[in-house]
Amino acid sequence: MDKREIVADGLWHNNTIFAQLLGMCPLLGVTTSATNGFWMGAATLVVLLGSNLVVSLVRGIIPKNVRIPAYITIIAAFVTVVEMAMNAWMHEMYLVLGLFIPLIVVNCAILGRAEAFASKNSVSDSVVDALAVSGGFTFALVLLGGVRELLGQGELFGVSIFGDGYPDVLMFILPPGAFIALGFILAGINLINRSRAQRLRAAQVQGEHATPSEQPAEA
Repeated sequence: MDKREIVADGLWHNNTIFAQLLGMCPLLGVTTSATNGFWMGAATLVVLLGSNLVVSLVRGIIPKNVRIPAYITIIAAFVTVVEMAMNAWMHEMYLVLGLFIPLIVVNCAILGRAEAFASKNSVSDSVVDALAVSGGFTFALVLLGGVRELLGQGELFGVSIFGDGYPDVLMFILPPGAFIALGFILAGINLINRSRAQRLRAAQVQGEHATPSEQPAEA
């Protein structure tokens, strides 16, 4: 497969959050700040990369009737490693992310990539897909977390942007604010996609009119 298409799909065209609306539980639960979103995305990246790699390597020896339990076991193994590592070396962030780390096991995006992509493609393509999909997922988490942190506390990655006089808007820190901010982000992305599609159509029409039809030369 064309790796550029894999990257474009994972990051934007088929983005886990913005296009498929999967993984909404961690998206809405941990994105009270851009930092939380980044580390949740980083944990997901490690799990998705490891599971895609292993599933692609063993796809030929897993019986079809037990493939889903096998994929879940592989994903759970990597989630356990990530959870123990964060508990040991990033204990404060581990406490912040809490239950959402083990919930990576049942993240539809990760299981879906194992079933729909890694089990049918080469190791190199599966690794690129994991990096692209997790990159798009992390981008969505950081974007929503950044918007909520900026509007809710006037900060971005813990750095004050609007100064000490900014009145905290508690709504954007609470779950209702996550839905509101996500709605506006999705609306903006839809406008970008629509505008891009219109420009592509206009360029195609212009190209068709600019190219003169060639008539066959008469003898």
